Amino acid sequence: MPGTFRFSFGPWNIHEGADPFGPPVRPTVAFAEKLKLYKKMGFDGVQFHDDDAVPQLNHMSPAQVEKAAREMAKLLDGEGLVAEFVAPRLWEDPRTIDGGYTSNNPAERQYAIDRSLQTVDIARALNCDKVVLWLAREGTYIREAKDATKAVELLVTAINKMLAHDSAIKILIEPKPNEPMDLAYIPTIGHAIGLSYVTSDPGRVGALVESAHAILAGLDPSDEMAYALAHKKLWSVHLNDQNGLKFDQDKAFGAVDLRRAFMQVWVLDRNGFGNNGEFVGLDVKAMRTQKAEVAALHLSNSREIFLSLLEVVRGLDQSRIDELIAQRNYEQLEMEIIRALLGK
Repeated sequence: MPGTFRFSFGPWNIHEGADPFGPPVRPTVAFAEKLKLYKKMGFDGVQFHDDDAVPQLNHMSPAQVEKAAREMAKLLDGEGLVAEFVAPRLWEDPRTIDGGYTSNNPAERQYAIDRSLQTVDIARALNCDKVVLWLAREGTYIREAKDATKAVELLVTAINKMLAHDSAIKILIEPKPNEPMDLAYIPTIGHAIGLSYVTSDPGRVGALVESAHAILAGLDPSDEMAYALAHKKLWSVHLNDQNGLKFDQDKAFGAVDLRRAFMQVWVLDRNGFGNNGEFVGLDVKAMRTQKAEVAALHLSNSREIFLSLLEVVRGLDQSRIDELIAQRNYEQLEMEIIRALLGK
């Protein structure tokens, strides 16, 4: 059965253009103004960090946090949008310098867990049942500094507490092999899925595959997606592109390698992705050189590229493909794909 595709992105994908080597180059866009762009560009879902949904949450009481989250839910509803997921931001607070769940400091580990439980509450107030864990600082700069076996156990403990906190919540693990940490404990989708099976409720722990993160690990994103799909644990994707094994670039989907992007669309569509409500999420950044008035093109372009590739996937002659596979004529099969991409 073919897939059903709805699209989402996070408010951080419309940004000021600052990077580690330079200041902002574009004016800040108010959150409410960002929300007004979603439907205009063909998007239905909003990805949230906890403090995107509730700014300054570290300085608010639980009741204040819940009230702010419910106000955000009303704002979304007024724009005809839904929250796809909420993710605890555990990489900017001073208490997470050495990791959140895997910090060597017990008090800092407790802070990470408490904030994650609060994220679960925010998600539910937004009528959302998914929490994404990008394990940004769950790793180390020097292997001898932490016990890697204990680190996995600490991650399981944290996830189990989230699962126990809300019986309906689902946890999506988003792996990345490096950056900001040099050595990540959960670098690939295989690690993420392996981790899910040692939690207290594996049926509620799945994965989110980001194209660039797979490429940074030297892997093909479509294979990572297919692996998660085989386990019935691909519950979201972050589509983007990447120029080689360097820093995480978050380029527009398909902008670097159209063939690689094609295969991701192929895998998603042929495995019915989206038929259970999953979103095609984008995590793409505008080039720093982009002027403010055209600083959302990376989002609309990525969606357009996906839908164009979807037409190519669905326009292929399946009987011809089956024939070439049966003949083991893979050179010709490849040429059929290239011709389709070239519009021939």
